[in-house]
Amino acid sequence: MDRVMKVTRRECLLAMFSALAVVVCVCIGVTMNLTTIADENFDHMGLRTFCMFTVNSNILAAAAMAMVIPYTMDGLRTHNYHLPRWIMDVVYAGVTSVALTFLVSLFILAPVKGFVLIFTGSRFFLHGVCPIVAVLAFCLFMSQKHLNFWDSLIALVPVLIYAVIYFIMVVVIGEENGGWNDFYGFATRVPWWIPAIAIMPVTLLIATGIRLLHNHSRDRRKREETAFFTEMFAGADVRKIVAAMARSRSSAKTLDIIVPTRVISILLEHSGSDCTLEEASQIYVKEYMECSNVMNLDKWWI
Repeated sequence: MDRVMKVTRRECLLAMFSALAVVVCVCIGVTMNLTTIADENFDHMGLRTFCMFTVNSNILAAAAMAMVIPYTMDGLRTHNYHLPRWIMDVVYAGVTSVALTFLVSLFILAPVKGFVLIFTGSRFFLHGVCPIVAVLAFCLFMSQKHLNFWDSLIALVPVLIYAVIYFIMVVVIGEENGGWNDFYGFATRVPWWIPAIAIMPVTLLIATGIRLLHNHSRDRRKREETAFFTEMFAGADVRKIVAAMARSRSSAKTLDIIVPTRVISILLEHSGSDCTLEEASQIYVKEYMECSNVMNLDKWWI
């Protein structure tokens, strides 16, 4: 069981540090944009920086990653690392958005304005570091739940909202009437209807690729867990294992009891035992309390 605890702890730490890295890098990148004077290459600086999808997508990804951090901290404390489905969807949407930002920067903006210009300064963080770290973190360290096609459709919502706003501000209103200039060149370099038709299918393709990587990581971990638990605990007495686990985790410093239900559930799933999660949890609490009481009495007597 110690091996499972260590794997959970490592996953929590990697998820927490990578999420924190995204949050910090986005703060640095956005602050640099807000404090940079506009020039002929990038005129959307200062408060106008919030017009750009690059900035908005990174802020969304950072906000989503920030919501993950408390769950990783709780996972370190309880050994029950999990992310609610709704947070997974928010993170998935943010990661899809910054992945689109990265690919547009790499294949559309960089060939026109130059790779050095697109991936230096604040763009180093917002065009490069944050998207890459966010995608890797989501696919490798936040892959407890299986994503389906409907999750991919939800991930398209931020891009759809921005695409509609961009079309209205650039094409419908126009810069001469107080709208935005076509800073991405989607309406001036090519007919506006081409990117309008292509943007959502391209984004869906990106979201699908991320979903496949995410699910592959999840399936691989599930296979490793199944092989380990089947080899180590098939036919074992789960009640004795849970009791031993509780005794090893008890502490004389606190009577707060945190039942590692995720680990126990996996153990029950692969052991073939007739023990239920409720019964196993009761055994854990009983053994934990008894051991803690004995340890506290010994300490008091000393």
